[in-house]
Amino acid sequence: MPQTILIVDDEKRLVSLVQSYLMQEGYRVVTAYNGKDALPIAQKEKPDLIILDIMMPEMNGYDFMRTHRAEADTPIIMLTAKVEDDDKVIGLELGADDYVTKPFKPRELMARVRNVLRRTGKTEAKAKTLRAGEITVNRDSREVLVVDRSIDLTPSEFDLLTALMATPGRVFSRLDLLDVIQGVRYEGYERTIDTHVKNLRAKIEDDPRKPRYIETVYGVGYRLNKG
Repeated sequence: MPQTILIVDDEKRLVSLVQSYLMQEGYRVVTAYNGKDALPIAQKEKPDLIILDIMMPEMNGYDFMRTHRAEADTPIIMLTAKVEDDDKVIGLELGADDYVTKPFKPRELMARVRNVLRRTGKTEAKAKTLRAGEITVNRDSREVLVVDRSIDLTPSEFDLLTALMATPGRVFSRLDLLDVIQGVRYEGYERTIDTHVKNLRAKIEDDPRKPRYIETVYGVGYRLNKG
């Protein structure tokens, strides 16, 4: 069974981005947008780790930790826009295991997630193989098969395909996908995603002009059809 991670943050766009990265890593993800709503979710889901914003409406991260820590010792990574040392100390004293200051690179957060799970004795779960229709991706060997034919992809094409296959049906904006392959979100470069998608379609689609797998969501971005 994949490990469950609870994301608690009132920034819905940030929650969506972090969720896509975690799912790509093979985790099961549940979400809440304030501490008050997160409490019953944490009680029901019993997550293996919580990614927790500090400044939220209804109930902030500090109050959530005070209440949750009375019931469970779930590892917690704080997300905070505050940079004062005292704020970080308060969170750590309340039971947080680590903190990440906003803005942050998603890949940095993924590394913190792995480190906290390892440090707290959790076994990291990650699906090695992804499948969609006639496409099979092996994360460890970075091998891609279409039917039984091996396909050579560039690192960017592989990361793009893996992200889409990890969350089939999910619509990714061009900025989201640029972040996946480069770790940054530069609006001036977001159209480079179209070139990567065009090249990827040419390698995995029977007819790139009528794609079976990588669908365009006009005005938004792309999503994977399981085929």
